[in-house]
Amino acid sequence: MKFTPEKYTIEDISGEPFIDVQEIENLISNTISTPEKVREVIAKSLSKQRLNLQDTAVLVNAKDPELIEEIKQGAKTLKETIYGNRIVLFAPLYIGNKCINNCEYCGFKSSNKDALRKTLSDAEIVKEVEALEDNGQKRLILVYGEHPHYSPDYIAHTVKLVYGVKKGHGEIRRVNINAAPMDVEGFKTVKEAGIGTYQIFQETYHPEAYAKYHLGGVKKDYANRLVSLDRAMEAGIDDVGIGALFGLHDWRFEVLSLVRHTNHLEACFNVGPHTISFPRLQDASMINRDARYLVSDEDFTQLVAILRLAVPYTGMILTARENEKIRKEVLHYGVSQIDGGTKIELGNYAQEDTKNQVQDLNREQFKINDDRSLAQVIDELLDDSYLPSFCTACYRLGRTGEHFMEFSVPGFIKRYCSANAILTLAEYIEDYAQPSTAEKGWKVIDKQLEDLEAYQRVEEIKNRIERIKAGERDLYF
Repeated sequence: MKFTPEKYTIEDISGEPFIDVQEIENLISNTISTPEKVREVIAKSLSKQRLNLQDTAVLVNAKDPELIEEIKQGAKTLKETIYGNRIVLFAPLYIGNKCINNCEYCGFKSSNKDALRKTLSDAEIVKEVEALEDNGQKRLILVYGEHPHYSPDYIAHTVKLVYGVKKGHGEIRRVNINAAPMDVEGFKTVKEAGIGTYQIFQETYHPEAYAKYHLGGVKKDYANRLVSLDRAMEAGIDDVGIGALFGLHDWRFEVLSLVRHTNHLEACFNVGPHTISFPRLQDASMINRDARYLVSDEDFTQLVAILRLAVPYTGMILTARENEKIRKEVLHYGVSQIDGGTKIELGNYAQEDTKNQVQDLNREQFKINDDRSLAQVIDELLDDSYLPSFCTACYRLGRTGEHFMEFSVPGFIKRYCSANAILTLAEYIEDYAQPSTAEKGWKVIDKQLEDLEAYQRVEEIKNRIERIKAGERDLYF
């Protein structure tokens, strides 16, 4: 008999666990993905309706290559409809890798005595930020291990420090955080520093798999981590990021759990996650992994497309863990944010010559597979007619959380974010681009302006571009 739940088996209550393993496993085991059903679910998503767990189970169980291609094409259509051709760029900045946790998949785990532990000094942080600004970065995510040294007060201090670094036209306009769970008061402290999104990844949503990989430290507590972003929401951080590390358990279970987590936040706080991340397990020092759950390129591209269809209005982040070929492909299927010029060895952005350095896994959390510079990433995005964006306007104007959802649902992202992306690209061209990149960039901007005639006051955008050329910065709608 098919499992057809009328409602979730666990009631959504803030601070209470919400993953029902049996419910999700039954959906995976008993949902049949006929061509008719798969197409019905794709059509539902394209009508801008959120998919439920049953719908998502239909997509994760699709095996026919032709149906999988239809899922990808549906995701491509949805992304173009909502986001246009805009791709937001950012960079990670590792502040410190001290960690009391012992996670089997992570190079920073406490049992790895070969790992070189370091916390950047304030002076080193300033140098790193200056180097990032010299390359044109405007958006950073600060990354910390889980350690008493990285307290809410310390994280807030580093955030304020980063915002205060100005070099030439360079400045960081948005600082996101990837750090350990906190209590409500701790989240309030960090929020007051002016952060953007606070990311906490569950790694795996399956409790037994979670226990197998988390052998010590505070992170061993599955339930505490699962509901940690509820506390962030209660503290007033209405932009949160969720994610799973694909390769620890069945990818289909993780996809359904990410959708379930989204549903939980919406039910409790009337707004879902601002971003979803889906890093794939990569090599790391002293890594321990289960070959049964490693995710192939084919499954990875499918799961990206499924997540886009399941959660249409949530930003999707793809990092330099993936190689250039995979990154280029899944940009079509739903990814809206990528990093560029990524260096994850602490202090490496400020090094004058890292071009010929070989990655040292004793110095890094994991292996990255796309080491292109930000300039190279932007150049290829322009070649593929994407619109690179460093926009941060919504955060300065209060269009976040529930308010962001209100604006984004009727097409706000495509209208206003495209205009703001144009302005940030114009800044990049003026301040950092090589002549060949500048030529490509202005052509993409001209084409984008033609496409925006029906949505935006194009003459006003052109006026602001001229003001940027005259030296003004940080203009936005």
